[in-house]
Amino acid sequence: MKLSVLLVFLFWCCGAHAQVVNRLLDSTVNKRGRFPSDPGIAINFKNPKQLVAGASSGNVYVSDDGGANWQNVRLISPHGIWYGARVLSDFSGNFFYVHLSDPTGKGEGTDELLDRIVVQKSKDGGKSWDGGNDVGFNPPKDQYQPNAIADRKGNIYMAWTEVDKLKSNEPGCASRILFSKSSSGSKWAKPITLSVNEGDCHDGDGTVKGAVPAVASDGKLFVAWSHDGILFLDRSFDGGNFWLTNDIAVLEQRGGWSFSVPGIQSANGLPTLVCNNTKGNFSGALYLVWAEQVEEGDTDIFFTRSLNYGDNWTQPMRINDDEPGKYQFMPAMTIDQITGHIYILYYDRRDHEDNKTDVYLAWSTDHGATFKNAKVSETPFLPQGESLGTHIGIAAHGGTVIPTWTRLDNGKASIWTATIRHADLEGVKEQETSGKKKKKKSD
Repeated sequence: MKLSVLLVFLFWCCGAHAQVVNRLLDSTVNKRGRFPSDPGIAINFKNPKQLVAGASSGNVYVSDDGGANWQNVRLISPHGIWYGARVLSDFSGNFFYVHLSDPTGKGEGTDELLDRIVVQKSKDGGKSWDGGNDVGFNPPKDQYQPNAIADRKGNIYMAWTEVDKLKSNEPGCASRILFSKSSSGSKWAKPITLSVNEGDCHDGDGTVKGAVPAVASDGKLFVAWSHDGILFLDRSFDGGNFWLTNDIAVLEQRGGWSFSVPGIQSANGLPTLVCNNTKGNFSGALYLVWAEQVEEGDTDIFFTRSLNYGDNWTQPMRINDDEPGKYQFMPAMTIDQITGHIYILYYDRRDHEDNKTDVYLAWSTDHGATFKNAKVSETPFLPQGESLGTHIGIAAHGGTVIPTWTRLDNGKASIWTATIRHADLEGVKEQETSGKKKKKKSD
């Protein structure tokens, strides 16, 4: 009897109200006086205890024990390292750090800045890296906002935005979505244009942006992006050689991908696309997540899925399960390809009346039919007009979830992470989202 009471007490103290342990990865300032941002994370599928995280500019963090301890590695490249960091792994245990270029090392104000996308490769778990190979070199046009993914054969697929001149207001200045592929991350194919409609160069809703690739186990390729308040999808069934003549307009993104959040220099709801490559009825399913500003002061995270390669999509579901009128933004999504579970990481202000911001995780164990929410940041942070970057990151494999995000404290940015076992999520205070469909503006 006493043992039973003790077990119940321990569950209540340590399970039902368990808290995710946060770990600081970096808060150092580089030689230009900039703090790290734009974090990403990847897991070695051959050795899941080996993790590599990355942030701008050239900051890499390596763990060989599943995230309990981390080692900082500083990258260099003859092409220079700017922002836009992305980290991915292939199925042979290699890691890739994708970033923007800064060939002169002088940063903003130079014509050479953003003249290409750079891909650096590590074969030893992130401890050492090559100098990098370039993709999309096409001066004087600017290349930015890349995303990449690997298939089981070792092919790497990348999509990004090319802009004639970033943030230019000149008539005729245009932006477009480009795609390239590589068999190993070294030599890249000549880029091809995916977006039928070009955007402007302002770096706002009128600019085509947020291209994110996904690949199915049979090699089918998909790329989603946002433009002028619409989420688009293109696809290729032959490994990226031929694509649709007309892009698929998936649905409306109210407020567009760029919107205002108090205390944040710039916020976004850029999409994330993943493909379910587990075995079973949902193999090949596409999952799409994004944020949109329903109205001023109310920004939400939405999810939809397609079971027929993007031809049809479910009615969008609101993922954050709080009452309307709060800010949720900048989502990142991944799928555990072992379990099929979906995980969505995002910033959230539901618990505060001011600009204090938390980090929340939503997850689904039924292929996106329902979601549960839990807070993963130990404490909120209070931004004061600084930049949070353009994205956060999350990876999952075999029941372990590794999120990474940026905090802003007293004007200083820092990169954080956590190691979360899916089995422990049931012990974190949670709520369930089931069938909460997309709200109308009048709600």
